[in-house]
Amino acid sequence: MSFTGCKSSESAYKKAYEKAQAQAAQQQTQTPVQQQTEVPVVVPVQTVPSNQTQVVDNLDNVSVRQERVAVVSGAGLKNYSVVVGSFSVIANAEGLQQRLKNAGYDAQIAKNEERGMYRVIASTFDTKAEAAASRNNISGGQFNPNGDAWLLFCTR
Repeated sequence: MSFTGCKSSESAYKKAYEKAQAQAAQQQTQTPVQQQTEVPVVVPVQTVPSNQTQVVDNLDNVSVRQERVAVVSGAGLKNYSVVVGSFSVIANAEGLQQRLKNAGYDAQIAKNEERGMYRVIASTFDTKAEAAASRNNISGGQFNPNGDAWLLFCTR
């Protein structure tokens, strides 16, 4: 039986370690190379047209969205409407419209072609104040548990 020693592999590792240490020391003693610092890339602000809805009048702190809509189901819209739901599928909009009608609202559906959304409107009014009062009564109710009913100023 023969025994082999670890002497040769230990010395090889030791030599490699010492060589690496010497190279590191040599790099430190040489004149340091000027390090490049990373400069953050700043993207310029781009002005783009807004596709968001706009606030028409906010003197009384009641925001109103302005959208171009067409009535899909209902008698017709006045200037200000209370929107209680928005759906991309008309069947969902019709379901909410029916629930509103069963509760006594003159609910209507209007479509925003630009966004491809069906707006379920609980009520519609000539004045912003009337619409805001109606929205406050509907928000948080059974038709809008999230309290996110909003006012729509209809452009045709």
